[in-house]
Amino acid sequence: MKQSRITAILTVAGMLAAMWVFEVLDSLLLRGTLDQRLGLRSWDFQGLWTMFTAPFMHGNLEHLIGNSLPFLVLGVLVAFSGLGRFLLTTLIIVVVSGVGVWLFSSPTSLTVGASGLVFGYFGYTVLRGIIERKTVDIVIMICVVLFYGTMIWGVLPQYPGVSWQAHLFGFLGGLLAAYLLPKRERSRQLNQGYGGAQGGYYAP
Repeated sequence: MKQSRITAILTVAGMLAAMWVFEVLDSLLLRGTLDQRLGLRSWDFQGLWTMFTAPFMHGNLEHLIGNSLPFLVLGVLVAFSGLGRFLLTTLIIVVVSGVGVWLFSSPTSLTVGASGLVFGYFGYTVLRGIIERKTVDIVIMICVVLFYGTMIWGVLPQYPGVSWQAHLFGFLGGLLAAYLLPKRERSRQLNQGYGGAQGGYYAP
């Protein structure tokens, strides 16, 4: 489990590094064309796959800087669950956030940025503490609420040009991941006959 956590944390760092590489290339060399190609454009059936690339794109350096620290902090907290759960959580958040943005944004509008993941990781860490009721998860939940609790207002439409849809559905995706993954892992644990907290797959 320790190796899995280290790998997951390195994965978070790698994802953030990729965001910076893409933004530097797009800003200095490609003049924003990468955002146009890999951003999520609502109601574009042919471009629906860009829900998986849009979180790595950002409108400008200021946008990326604003997302970087919360992405790193909240992503690392999710990574403490291990690589498998981190990847599944990220996938659920990306899909739920992407579909929500695609469906509920204005037709042909372009959405980029990692804020859907940020809000998803926020929702995951909060609900996980409630569901798991383990000391470490409760401590993480309390810290997240204290430092990032005001983020919740971002799920409401407030500022032009800010995708509240990505925030809202990213948050819902995080809640869904926190609700589904522990149940699935506990079921696997019982089916394999572990029955206790020593189950090989279950992440404390």
